[in-house]
Amino acid sequence: MFLTTDNQIKWRKMAIAGVITLGLVFAGVFWFDKPLYIFLRGFDCGLWAWFDVFLAPKVWIIATFIAAMVFCAKKCVKTDCSFLNPCGKGNLFGFIKNFFAKTKTNNAFLIFYSVLGAGIIAKVLKTLIGRARPIFFEALDMTGFFPPSFDWAFNSMPSGHTTVSFAGLVMIGMLAPRFKPLTWTLAIMIGVSRVAIGAHWPSDVILGAFVGMAFADIIKGKLLRK
Repeated sequence: MFLTTDNQIKWRKMAIAGVITLGLVFAGVFWFDKPLYIFLRGFDCGLWAWFDVFLAPKVWIIATFIAAMVFCAKKCVKTDCSFLNPCGKGNLFGFIKNFFAKTKTNNAFLIFYSVLGAGIIAKVLKTLIGRARPIFFEALDMTGFFPPSFDWAFNSMPSGHTTVSFAGLVMIGMLAPRFKPLTWTLAIMIGVSRVAIGAHWPSDVILGAFVGMAFADIIKGKLLRK
C-alpha cells in the first residue's frame, strides 16, 4: 500500500494516510464510536471467539517464530550450519549481525519481524494512551483515557489483535499477491470481530489497522529494498 514495485517506501503517502487515520480516530472518540460499537455488537457470533483465541498477538508471534525456526533448521541441514557462523567472530554481536543478514530476506522472517514489531508498538501505544475498554461503557456507561496504564482494562487503543493481524496478513499479501484479496478480507474481519465481541472501540481497530499495515510496509521496504 505504501511501497513502490522496487520496495521504496512512499513516505508522503504514508504520512497523508496517517493524518487521515488520526482524523478518523478523533472522529470515532468524539462521535461515531458509541453508535457504531452498539451496532456491531449485534453481530457477535461464535466465529469471533475463534478469532479471539487463535489469531491473538501471542499466537501470531509464536506461530511465525516457529515457521522461521523451521527455515533455520532446514538451512542448517543443507549448509551444515555454516550460515549461522558469526563470520569468524566469536561473540554474540557478530552472531546476531550475521544471523539477521542471512535471514532478513526470508519470507518467514519477514512475517515474524512484522508481527513482533507491530505487537511491541501496539503494547507501547496501549500503555501510553490508556483508553478504557468498552466493558466500562456497557457496565457503567463510562468512557475515557487514563494514561499511562499497564492494566488490561485500560489498554483498549489500539487493538492488539488488529495491529498484529494486519501486520502479518498484509505482509503475506505482499509476498504472495494472489492471496491478497483473501488476506485483506481476513484482516478486516478480524478488526470487525474485535468490536463485535465487545473488546474494542471502532477507532481502536482503525488505529491498529493503520499501524499494522504501515509497519509491514516499512519492514518489507527496509529489508528488501533494492
